[in-house]
Amino acid sequence: MSKEEIEFIGKQVKDMYGTYVGKVVGTITDFDGSVQTVGIDCGSEGLKQIAFEQLVVQGQFVIFIPRWRLDAQRLLREKSLTLSRIRALIDIVSENDDMKEDAELIHERYKMKLLTLDETERQIKERLDKRTAELESQLKSIKMLRFDAKLQNKSNEISDAKYELVKTHTVEIIEHIEHEKAEIANIQRRINDLSVEQLERKESPKQDVHSAAVSYLGKVENSSSSQPKTPIPAGISASESSPTPTPKPVAIGADGDEDTTQDTDWLKRISS
Repeated sequence: MSKEEIEFIGKQVKDMYGTYVGKVVGTITDFDGSVQTVGIDCGSEGLKQIAFEQLVVQGQFVIFIPRWRLDAQRLLREKSLTLSRIRALIDIVSENDDMKEDAELIHERYKMKLLTLDETERQIKERLDKRTAELESQLKSIKMLRFDAKLQNKSNEISDAKYELVKTHTVEIIEHIEHEKAEIANIQRRINDLSVEQLERKESPKQDVHSAAVSYLGKVENSSSSQPKTPIPAGISASESSPTPTPKPVAIGADGDEDTTQDTDWLKRISS
């Protein structure tokens, strides 16, 4: 166990929002001496064993980081990276068809990773909703306490000084709660943004490339139809002078081009 790990024993513990949690009374270590959990005296709630990774020494205090925050940050990092790599995989195959077989193997790996992350995301969302409900309940209780103190002050049961003391403490607690609620809302928004990005990726695989191809072919067709007609000399019928009709170009992925059809199907499959 390092010197820094030993020094925080006996220090007071606060959460990230300034609320007092307890006091460090000891640690439990692994066979190699590394700290596994930290024992914190939480008063009436008794001794709690907190994972060492959830604690950070900051000056004279030890800061407690909620487990939901660590798990949510890990989810955001992993899912963002996974989606970025899938996009890069599609770009590589779009530029080089010879990479299809190699890309198929890697795609399956990232597809399974996304399924795992989706389940993790569902669990984290449930925990965030539960924590938000807990904070709302605490907020109502604190506001009720502060209002009752004001009522006692108006009825001359407690002095103005006592009421101001209650008001100061409750305002501080409310600020801590609002801070945590704001952070939870921010995490939820970032998770939802990644979910929308994943949904859009599923719905429109290679849509921009295909649309550009169709647009280009439409321009070719329009330009050919707008060419000036050659005047027909006298004595020659219109049927004799009519040129042989030119076949219209076929859009990428349409019937008549088996290879490009397979390419579009593959891209749809890799984006699913």
